[in-house]
Amino acid sequence: MEKGRPTFPFAAIVGQEDMKEALLLNIVYPMIGGVLIRGEKGTAKSTAVRSLVDILPKRTVVAGCPFRCTWEDSDHYCPFCQERVASGEQLGKEEVSMKVVELPLNATEDRVAGTLDIEHAIKTGRKKFEPGLLAAANGNILYVDEVNLLDDHIVDLLLDAAAMGINYVEREGISFAHPARFILVGTMNPEEGELRPQLLDRFGLTVDVSGDMDTTKRKEVVERRISFERDPKRFLTDYAPEEQRIRDDIVSAQEIMGRSMPTDDVLEMAVQICVHLGVDGHRADLTLVKAAMASAALRGRENVCREDVHKVACMVLPHRMRRTPFEDGKLDMKALDTWMRTRFDL
Repeated sequence: MEKGRPTFPFAAIVGQEDMKEALLLNIVYPMIGGVLIRGEKGTAKSTAVRSLVDILPKRTVVAGCPFRCTWEDSDHYCPFCQERVASGEQLGKEEVSMKVVELPLNATEDRVAGTLDIEHAIKTGRKKFEPGLLAAANGNILYVDEVNLLDDHIVDLLLDAAAMGINYVEREGISFAHPARFILVGTMNPEEGELRPQLLDRFGLTVDVSGDMDTTKRKEVVERRISFERDPKRFLTDYAPEEQRIRDDIVSAQEIMGRSMPTDDVLEMAVQICVHLGVDGHRADLTLVKAAMASAALRGRENVCREDVHKVACMVLPHRMRRTPFEDGKLDMKALDTWMRTRFDL
């Protein structure tokens, strides 16, 4: 999403702490795997995601690269950067801000994946690739509003790219691949339909949001929105210091992540929780530890503790429960919270 008209500041969003926490954790540690935000309309889902544009940190990329390859990650360079390195060129670097790339529901496969110019390849013997949204999303946030309404073939594209970190395009026997490592963020209203299980499992975290029933907070929501619409420039200026503080916290947390390692106690707690719940596979265990590491880093700590695992469990586990024909697969968080506190002396 390109900067144009003013966006409501992230720092000014009232309540919805779990949603804001999940988004920040993914920015700090993109390997968590993104976040799915579920809730009724009018609960600031889209507002929160779009507001990230003003707090996202900068990243170092290869200068002149159409895919904005991460400069220090040579193992995942695109074909153009690999070719430049092979020719002996010393690649330059530049700093760019992360951005939110929005994928519209009506996007075509070519718009998402990109297109190959077959005629140009036949005439010149060289591939000509027109990048799509997955190329723009490399190193950034890929946002899908109403993700549950996406066409199946677009969902398949996202699944493949999210799993491999690569977008692979093939037309008429000619193929092209480029890095597509992005933070997948989706929002949806469950009343409009469920999400395909394959895509649901690809989200590292899930957060359910609802309207606040506290009248004081509801008044504050209305007041802030009216103030923003009446004078956006002044409103943004008022919240600029808080936005900068959040941005600084993210940068600091990213630095801490480079030194952070989970203790055996944290690993033991994560796997015991997943075994206790009968969660399939190991993705939940891994995500639980990653999210706990990011949570500790966001609070300025290298050491990850059991309390961090406890804090993020409500975002990692609910969408990973088994579903049987006679059960809805929903997780009783109160029961799990009681079990965790008793089992691990929290």
